[in-house]
Amino acid sequence: MDIKEKALEIVSKLKNDPKLLEKFNRNPAEVVEELLGVQLPEAEINKAVDLIKTKLDLDKAGAFLGGLFGKK
Repeated sequence: MDIKEKALEIVSKLKNDPKLLEKFNRNPAEVVEELLGVQLPEAEINKAVDLIKTKLDLDKAGAFLGGLFGKK
């Protein structure tokens, strides 16, 4: 399983579903395992959660900076 690829898929789902994103913010490991459909070792879950959080943060920062400079 390619964790990076799956993490990007999950990011897309989270960005399109505010309730799922809220649930992810409360319990990220649970949501990741739920969306993957498998239980992973803690180290793998933590890696996936970190990748997802980083991508979400980068996307938020990009949107913010784009807004500052009139880009959407």
